[in-house]
Amino acid sequence: MQFGIFTVGDIGADPLTGRTPGEAERLRSIVRLARHADELGLDVFALGEHHNPPFVPSSPPAILGHIAAVTSRIVLSTAVTLVTTNDPVRIAEDFATVQHLADGRLDLMLGRGNTVPVYPWFGKEIRDGVALALENYALLHRLWRSDVVDWEGRFRTALQGFTSTPRPLDGVPPFVWHGAIRTPEIAEQAAHYGNGYFANHILAPNLHFRPLVDFYRKRWAHHGHGRPDQAIVGLGGHAFVARRSQDAYAAFRPYFENHVLFRGTRLEDYADRTPLSVGSPQEVIDKTLTFQDGFGDYQRQLWALDSLGVPEGTVLEQVELLATEVVPVLRREMAARRAPGVPEAPTHASLVRATYGEESPRDPRPRPNRGDNLTGDAPYLDSDTTTPTRYPAA
Repeated sequence: MQFGIFTVGDIGADPLTGRTPGEAERLRSIVRLARHADELGLDVFALGEHHNPPFVPSSPPAILGHIAAVTSRIVLSTAVTLVTTNDPVRIAEDFATVQHLADGRLDLMLGRGNTVPVYPWFGKEIRDGVALALENYALLHRLWRSDVVDWEGRFRTALQGFTSTPRPLDGVPPFVWHGAIRTPEIAEQAAHYGNGYFANHILAPNLHFRPLVDFYRKRWAHHGHGRPDQAIVGLGGHAFVARRSQDAYAAFRPYFENHVLFRGTRLEDYADRTPLSVGSPQEVIDKTLTFQDGFGDYQRQLWALDSLGVPEGTVLEQVELLATEVVPVLRREMAARRAPGVPEAPTHASLVRATYGEESPRDPRPRPNRGDNLTGDAPYLDSDTTTPTRYPAA
């Protein structure tokens, strides 16, 4: 079971001081947050992609590449990468690059995105969102698994003899999660490829995503990947933890109840009917165990801690309480409840083992095109590197 944190990188005013951090300060704060999570032993740090104010992470590969250089153990991910408005060739190359820089400590979550203006900013139409997600991921899947790709689709120019570079580390692509956005097509896509399915059930009622998770599990089994309870599921959530319950509610109330999304909503009521976890470490533990009860065994739990204008110092305290008092108990409790045969979340190391067994991993060495660049000759790889016949799920 993996535990970690994610950020959407929003900038908000602190309602207690009126102060709003600048973009440079917010970006540096994200890096410090990731380093703190790494130092305290959390498993995952994930970063959302946004292209509109008040968010700053418009370029997750750049930020994650920097974080890879200042961390040593934590797995880096996205929450989410927009597979609809990003070119899949760009995704393939950017994240393979970060995968190398992070020495394999990278996976990514793909999603459609639901901000209407973003689509035309990148020359797309939101009504094509599902079709874009399906087609673009099909191409990304091929780009990471085939050294030379010929491809033609609806939404981008055709590719002839194309090799994306760098090739994935060890010839093994990053593991992919598909983020839930209330459409069964995305759950079906994740199940078809044997990928993970992430239900980021913030801003939703308790167990709102259970029908989609159940559908994904059934389709996972239908496609021959294993039993339904062996499907790879992740859950999101929002948390605010303090040593005493009353202190958590008192400290978080001004940030929650003064935010434009929640104004007029009582914090206690919202926490009661949604996955928002507010309270003492034991209360957060108890709330998280209800997720396992409701969704079944799952592999990744991420919390958002740094949104709504909560200041950095308070956020870092949250990370410490989660890492030292919440996560250790959850590891024990959830492991004890876990059904036999339910797998852990895939990592680069586990995917390498699944691909090669005891053999040495592949080390691709692409060469330039033969002849001059106008001949159209396809790029090729050294003859002593062979494509493995068995690939892990994306």
